[in-house]
Amino acid sequence: MAVLWLDDIRGDDLGAVGGKAASLGELTAADLPVPPAFVVTADTYRSFIEETGIDGELFEAVDVDTDDSKALAEAAEHASELIRETPIPESIREEVMAAYEEIGDDAPVAVRSSATAEDLPDASFAGQQETFLNVTGEALLERVRECWASLFTQRAIYYRQEQGFAHDVVDIAVVVQRMVDADKSGVMFTSHPSTGAGVITIEAAWGLGEAVVSGAVTPDNYVIDRETGALRETTVAQKKVMHVRDPETGETVEREVSEDRRGSRVLGEEELEELRALGEEIEAHYGEPQDVEWAIEDGEVYLLQSRPITTIAEGAEEGSVADGGVAEEAELVVSGLGASPGQASGEARLVRKLDELDKVGDGDVIVAEMTTPDMVPAMKRAAGIVTDEGGMTSHAAIVSRELGVPAVVGAEHATDRLEDGQVITIDGEKGSVETGAEAEDERDAIEEVRPQAPVKPMTATEVKVNVSIPDAAERAAATGADGVGLLRLEHLVLSLGKTPERYIEDHGADEYVEQIVDGVRGVADEFYPRPVRVRTLDAPTDEFRQLEGGEDEPTEHNPMMGYRGIRRSLDRPDVFEHELEAFRRLFEMGYDNVEVMFPLVNDVDDVQAARRLMEGVGIDTEKRSWGVMIETPASALCIEEMANVGIDFASFGTNDLTQYTLAVDRNNGQVADRYDANHKAIRQLMAQTIEVCREHGVATSICGQAGSDTDMVRFLVREGITSISANIDAVRDVQHEVKRVEQKLLLDSVR
Repeated sequence: MAVLWLDDIRGDDLGAVGGKAASLGELTAADLPVPPAFVVTADTYRSFIEETGIDGELFEAVDVDTDDSKALAEAAEHASELIRETPIPESIREEVMAAYEEIGDDAPVAVRSSATAEDLPDASFAGQQETFLNVTGEALLERVRECWASLFTQRAIYYRQEQGFAHDVVDIAVVVQRMVDADKSGVMFTSHPSTGAGVITIEAAWGLGEAVVSGAVTPDNYVIDRETGALRETTVAQKKVMHVRDPETGETVEREVSEDRRGSRVLGEEELEELRALGEEIEAHYGEPQDVEWAIEDGEVYLLQSRPITTIAEGAEEGSVADGGVAEEAELVVSGLGASPGQASGEARLVRKLDELDKVGDGDVIVAEMTTPDMVPAMKRAAGIVTDEGGMTSHAAIVSRELGVPAVVGAEHATDRLEDGQVITIDGEKGSVETGAEAEDERDAIEEVRPQAPVKPMTATEVKVNVSIPDAAERAAATGADGVGLLRLEHLVLSLGKTPERYIEDHGADEYVEQIVDGVRGVADEFYPRPVRVRTLDAPTDEFRQLEGGEDEPTEHNPMMGYRGIRRSLDRPDVFEHELEAFRRLFEMGYDNVEVMFPLVNDVDDVQAARRLMEGVGIDTEKRSWGVMIETPASALCIEEMANVGIDFASFGTNDLTQYTLAVDRNNGQVADRYDANHKAIRQLMAQTIEVCREHGVATSICGQAGSDTDMVRFLVREGITSISANIDAVRDVQHEVKRVEQKLLLDSVR
């Protein structure tokens, strides 16, 4: 049989129908409200590739090194073409169309892939294959074949290899389900998705659920106590768009939500109670917490999908802080700036040269004059970090915060006063370094940044996160941020140990591109489908000069105001084009959540030149999201011209904007006390920029250090900024602060 109906499917049929269909069969068997559907089975897909004789060529085509992005792209294209261009045998066509006619005469259906390695209890591959909505008539057969082909997209091939699933043993089924023309829809977690606590969290928006799942709209958020049924918290979002079925074409389209419904609550008390009851029934049936997609049409609730929640921690893992026990009376040795909060005890490891990094073991405390990108692997092993030099925006400070490792920077004499192997305790909040070890609570760097209750505060202003190194992506994603507002390329490139020119000369341009692709891909995977905004290379000459090949770099009195950012990129297009080629490959691989951001632009000429180079390597600037950093007064004053040439977003880099507006070098101790990102001149430039961008439909954001400052957050939300990107350890506080400000604005508007 080519098809099975949901009535005949149970949870243990996963091998025949895939995870999604098996779950729907279970829900149907439990007499829960599931729209009628049939499944084109995994055996049907297997029969298709074997009867047509394409199976051998198919699996040979995808047997490639997935770290080679060029080979991966070619493999995906070849495999997909094989499936899409091979006719479906007549016997399969007839059975599928006969089943479709039973659903209804030319009835709109949702066609969803259901891979046999999807929605497993310990791994979820949901979203890797295709879904099509509002499919009718003969188009169904083409959509089924496209679902089969989506088993071999670049992302799907890469994920299977990463998870250890052989390509030739993973099959794919296709669910064909009567389309629910939803008035409202969303998702429901039957228990807290991080802790497993007894709360039900429901997200809801107008129209079809694809807008919620894809992140196109910020939904309402409702948190319900399972034990009492009480509604603990309600967050009503500004729902600007909705996905609906176009009555003329039958296609799914995005429409603006009417003004009267944008700020209106989607779900009433009775609907919440019905969803809560269904959630409890679903979890009781499966015996474990579930992630459920639901929809409401004409007052009737329908369940569209249910899968296990795979993000609940099994228990606190052992932290990196050394076991305590007071060894001796503590004595303050040195003090500096508390750059990354937390306490850590361990043996000091003095690192004066890179070849000494091997002596840093798990639980040690790195003590160095300063840190560099080459030291990141050792920093990941360390319990804490102490540096003689550096401030709150130094490499040591930024990377330590992202890794969740306590750090003290600017301690001046640490490398002189501390001895190798000496047991010390550092306080990354107070900035102190003391002798001896103190008992500490176990820490989990990822769990400590994860939102607790609710899953995260739902806000109209998006709250994103800054990421400097790909190694921090998992921790960054655990914050529940709406995406990455700033992923810096320079830390990735500088960690290669050579200037871009020297690296290309020694290893070839393709290898350089691969390094960038791999680094960005790691973050894009962790956040998909949430957006990841990647800033092109922006390292000053003094940092390049420390690398192999850096002897030709110019010597500048103030490198921060010199040869860096887009001005360097445009001056060296032969190198810059390789960065852009990396973005092109990422887009080709299916990473449509990656966005390109250009640093230190001054005017429209910079923007147009960068756009021409993007188009020159084959990036469709109309289709892809790209924008600029606003880091100079010139760029703020020229924003309207830049908006007119097609930028999608403008993001404030407050570290540089403050420095250049106030003529204050933040690394100059003589004037550092005059550095003030909340200065009225900075705020005026920001306010003007936000207003102009809003008039031209350009999104605005902030990704500088000030995005983590409470006063700045309040100001920007009141001005109407689109998103705020904060440091990893500040995301939770910023989320709550944004919510407080938005609620106050709503209250003020109705009083």
